[in-house]
Amino acid sequence: MDPGPRDWASLPKDLLYSVLERLVLPGDYLRFSIVCTSWYSAAKDNKVIRARMTAPMLLIYTGKKDYWKLYDIMVNRFLDLQVRVPNKRLCGSSKDCTHWLIFVDKNVADKNFGVTLINPFFRVRGRREKENSIIRLPPLTPPGWEKWFRRCEYYVYKATMSGDPIQDPNNCIVFAIYMEQSLLAFIKPGKDTAWTYVDASVDSTVRGCRLVEEVTCLEGKFYAVNHWSELISFDVTAESYSNVKLVVPAGFKPNCIIKRYLVETKDKELLMVQRYIEFDDEKYIRMTKKFRIFKLNFNLCKWIEETSLGDFALFLGDNTSEAMMPSKFSSCRPNQIYFNHDRDLFSRYGPHDYGVYNIKEESFSQPYTKQANNLVKKSNRLPIWVVPSFHL
Repeated sequence: MDPGPRDWASLPKDLLYSVLERLVLPGDYLRFSIVCTSWYSAAKDNKVIRARMTAPMLLIYTGKKDYWKLYDIMVNRFLDLQVRVPNKRLCGSSKDCTHWLIFVDKNVADKNFGVTLINPFFRVRGRREKENSIIRLPPLTPPGWEKWFRRCEYYVYKATMSGDPIQDPNNCIVFAIYMEQSLLAFIKPGKDTAWTYVDASVDSTVRGCRLVEEVTCLEGKFYAVNHWSELISFDVTAESYSNVKLVVPAGFKPNCIIKRYLVETKDKELLMVQRYIEFDDEKYIRMTKKFRIFKLNFNLCKWIEETSLGDFALFLGDNTSEAMMPSKFSSCRPNQIYFNHDRDLFSRYGPHDYGVYNIKEESFSQPYTKQANNLVKKSNRLPIWVVPSFHL
């Protein structure tokens, strides 16, 4: 006897929580989340399950139109869904799991370009596109911007944002590191109609906010690290000077190429990670040789080198730097660094400098499947880290 149609949206929350407790894979959690509004609400409200299931995933360009795939590195497989994001270089993302990506978009009619925000999880293939999935910010056009018009994708070296521009627009701040000098600018999308350009200097002896490599916020304070490993603090105000201060002076004189990342941990600690890179001039390829980790001692105003991440794992890339505690349900391991091939102007053969670095053993590995490796290497876009979430 046919029991008739079932009202899946009206199932009790206790029953939905019981189902959630039995989910093991992040992909299953995501599929659960998009069944209907009540199921999404149950998944969102269960903070323990949500924390377990929202580890970073790789967003990889498919090479077809504007579609990108999600690759779950915890179980080494693609999710059976795609998101629609323009085929452009993604130069940044939000740092607080609000899931927005950032790219530079050219406005041919107005002959300028600006920073654009996009939420890929508002744009899932096969589902109706959400309103406000794209937010275009005012033009980022300080003196000298005109020469970048033809290659605007590389105008912004790296960008990041705090807060959600839809749910909390007044507290959302977007930071952009721009032009060849890697200068710093910021804007509050909910309040500002123009960018604020941070003064580059602190005093005559400090390089300050030039050749900036990463920006982050820790307990309401804003920090930037530059090419010389100087740590700079600054205020988000309408003044260009922004009360720029030197927190940690330069202390490293490398004889090789180093890229720097700032990572804030859930223990409210600030890490600087140095990535040592070598280039093969004949083959035009690059390879990461090692990583070094430093923790900020706030009392001494000094970077202290660490030999272990403890229970944390790091995810580093062009768009973001994240620290997380791996779940016992995943193949992600603590004391390891998962890293992507970041933007460079020297390599000719697409993404190849990516993998996992074991800090204790000082060794590298390639954990991804052959299918994932092939898609990454043939893509003309660098893969980036995202933390999946769906909004109904």
